[in-house]
Amino acid sequence: MNPTEFNFTLPKGLVDADGHLHRHGTMRLTTAKDELFVQRDYRAREIPGYGFLLLLSRTISRLGNLTALPPELLEELFTLDIAYLREFYNRINQQGTAAVPARCPQCNCTFSTELILAGEPQATP
Repeated sequence: MNPTEFNFTLPKGLVDADGHLHRHGTMRLTTAKDELFVQRDYRAREIPGYGFLLLLSRTISRLGNLTALPPELLEELFTLDIAYLREFYNRINQQGTAAVPARCPQCNCTFSTELILAGEPQATP
């Protein structure tokens, strides 16, 4: 995988017009061009919060078997999924990684681990 792309799993998922559920996706880092695109779009100026859907439509490169995600389709996301994507978007774009530093409470060693957000599957031992 490209180091500027990150996999995610939505808590609920997007149900398309055919009734198919799409939960697993890939998001890339945002560019200045993405930001400028949102600033130029009238919907972002007229509708509070719509700018984020525009950003998602440009930065989510895949959701399930969907590769084209216009903002009108993303309007169908559940609010829990929007909250998840907002947190995921902020994490990868502000930190440049989906990993966070951690420290073992027993041996005091430091290491890096993936932060599990609500909705992401957790590995079982």
